[in-house]
Formats: sequence, structure tokens, C-alpha cells
Amino acid sequence: MSANFHPIIYFIDYFLGIIMWTLIGRVAMNIFQKEDSEFFFMKIFVRYTNPLIKLFNPITPSFIIRPLVPLYVAWFFYMIRFYFMPWVLGYSVMGMLSFPLESEISRQIYQLFNSIRF
Repeated sequence: MSANFHPIIYFIDYFLGIIMWTLIGRVAMNIFQKEDSEFFFMKIFVRYTNPLIKLFNPITPSFIIRPLVPLYVAWFFYMIRFYFMPWVLGYSVMGMLSFPLESEISRQIYQLFNSIRF
């Protein structure tokens, strides 16, 4: 982690990032499974994301097909993380891999593959 940010900023970004990626994961899982599937992971995605989807129902356009609604809601979390947080907190996050959550994950993946010698 970078020492430039207060830990609460990391917590907020990680929390919003996990919500965003869970919603995206639900859409991806829905390609292979129905929403009412008995598959454990699909049940978890549906159970944890349904409250958010219901919260965003008033601003969700009716023309969006039902399986893509979680992606629409995830877009809001992306916009909050990319535009609103920097504006409110005063830090710049423009650019590739600039979110703290994704930057940390990419750094770990890079270290993992860099340690593997072929």
C-alpha cells in the first residue's frame, strides 16, 4: 500500500471495489447459470447483490434487460470510484490500474509471475 493515502480511503475504495466486482461477477456467472440456479456461487452472488439492485431500481431504465441490470449498477460504483472519490478526497486516480484495490492485486500478480523462473 502507498503511504500517501489515509487507511480509511483504502477501506472505502476496497469496499466499493468489492461491490463493483461482485456485481460484474454476477453478470459473468449469469452467462453460464440462471439466477435461480442451485449452484452455490450463483446463490451467493444473487443473495448479496439483490439488495443493491433493489436499491437502484428507481433509477434503472426499464429497457435494460434483466440479466444486465447488475452491470448497470456496477457502472455506478465504477463512476463513484473513478470520478467522485478523487474529487471529494483530493487525489488523482486517472489512468490504468490507478485504483488502490486493482493496483494492489496487479502488484501481487506481477510479483508472483516475476518470481517464477522458466
